[in-house]
Amino acid sequence: MSFQVFGIPVSRGVAIGRAVLVASSRVDVAHYFIGAADAEQEYARLVRGRDAVTRELQDLKAELPEDAPHELDALLDVHLLLLNDEALVDAARDWIVDRHYNAEWALSAQLEVLARQFDEMEDDYLRERKADLEQVVERVLAALAAEQNESPSGASAVVARDFAGEDPLLLVAADIAPADMIQFKRSVFQGFITDIGGKTSHTAIVARSMAIPAVVGTREASRLIRQDDWVIIDGDAGTVIVNPSPIVLEEYRFRQRQAELENARLARLRHTPAITMDGQRIELHANIELPGDTVAALASGATGVGLFRSEFLFMNREGDLPSEEEQFAAYKSAVEAMAGLPVTIRTVDIGADKPLDRMSVNELRHEHVLNPAMGLRAIRWSLAEPSMFRQQLRAIYRASAFGKVKLLVPMVAHLGEIRQIQETIKRVKGQLDETGQAYGEVLLGVMVEVPAAAIMLPQLLKHVDFVSIGTNDLIQYTLAIDRADEAVAHLYDPWHPAVLNLLASSIAQARAAGKEVSVCGEMAGDAAFTDLLLAMGLTCFSMHPSQIPSVKQRILRADVPRLSAALPRILESDEPAKAALEALTPQSRLH
Repeated sequence: MSFQVFGIPVSRGVAIGRAVLVASSRVDVAHYFIGAADAEQEYARLVRGRDAVTRELQDLKAELPEDAPHELDALLDVHLLLLNDEALVDAARDWIVDRHYNAEWALSAQLEVLARQFDEMEDDYLRERKADLEQVVERVLAALAAEQNESPSGASAVVARDFAGEDPLLLVAADIAPADMIQFKRSVFQGFITDIGGKTSHTAIVARSMAIPAVVGTREASRLIRQDDWVIIDGDAGTVIVNPSPIVLEEYRFRQRQAELENARLARLRHTPAITMDGQRIELHANIELPGDTVAALASGATGVGLFRSEFLFMNREGDLPSEEEQFAAYKSAVEAMAGLPVTIRTVDIGADKPLDRMSVNELRHEHVLNPAMGLRAIRWSLAEPSMFRQQLRAIYRASAFGKVKLLVPMVAHLGEIRQIQETIKRVKGQLDETGQAYGEVLLGVMVEVPAAAIMLPQLLKHVDFVSIGTNDLIQYTLAIDRADEAVAHLYDPWHPAVLNLLASSIAQARAAGKEVSVCGEMAGDAAFTDLLLAMGLTCFSMHPSQIPSVKQRILRADVPRLSAALPRILESDEPAKAALEALTPQSRLH
């Protein structure tokens, strides 16, 4: 039966494929692909986990006191039966062998299949046994995690696999953790669907960086869609079509072919300088998350890296923080790959929607923080962990000996923070001098993403070399909404007059002070805002590499003086989006 699910469109385009469900669990589950040669070894690991839990339950049963309630003994019997039923671990083998899932993912996928079967049972008693099944699975997951911690050996993760001849795969989940997104980023998925999230949630940002369609905030998709259902993701309309009819399927396949032709046309602009019709040169930089992303940045025609999100070096590490040498190697790799083009490295922006693993920093655990977006995150966390902060700064400064490096600090809101940063930099440079380690000149910049920073920008500009405006958080904090919460996602409005005025004034003040200014948030990569940002005087945009061609096309067609003349009308309007559409469209420029 065909049906539709509606959500928030966050990454444009059409994707068609089979659904792959990532089941939610009260226990953290690692999701990664394994090599074909490792399948039997991975299944053996799953069997060892089951056997370990079996022994644990048998020991508990044997140690029950004589006066223990009979129901407790019977409950342990139920758990043992479920644990050793061939429909659980034995059936999970298919996910390992056929789909190349790791053991934890395979077990979670099979749990999802069985849980649906329990939900459809008419007998209340049998239906309630789903909770027992979930408890059994969580015990096995815990046993698998314990084995991994004891022995680092085992099946190796495969980030990308050749699925030639197989159906395209679409990922469906309640939510996708940033740590999992690191694994999925270079894998086989052609699109993402999540129950929660907004336009600037991490899933949305990564989907756009991969140039694949995504719909978030669907609320029920992971419960309505079944494993291997045929699914269409309409990333333009925010619609998910499950088990589509042949006519609908053919219509969307035609749209896919049209989009491929358009992308091929835009790709021809790669080596064309981004110069407006009136002769202004615009810098188009790339946002990256890992050193290897520089390949896509250069392929897209980026003239530098405007944002290296260093926090991704800190995530998905089971609690271990990267050493100075590991960070230095990563930064150096990115700097050398850009071959003299500038690389802006942002200090670790941990917190909010990007927490560290639960085993690492207790104060960042979401269950202990009422509002992580307002808590100990970004520069606040760095200053609270001075040894970690100095370690990262040393690695960044050492990498500056191999190319042009700029240091960007997130979420600054106080002059006192700037002073602490400068003191730490002075100390770090002294340490490097003492040990004879080379470093180059590093420009210091801050992100304008807290309204306080935008309002007090003239004072901040006296102490820094450049600023980068992070529109994602600036919108979130200005409008007091959680950008990852689909319940208020409709209130996330880049066209809000308050947001536009903060943005325009920040750009104008930086330019007046003779300081470099860029926009590195999602607005920079959205071609719908290109003309507006040019009108505000922006000359440096930083975005995901996949977004550069469409933005460059808009720049090549832009006449900045004419756009600037329309800016006051837009900023003074009660409906800026409508005013911009009327004032900035190509037709209006001709009059």
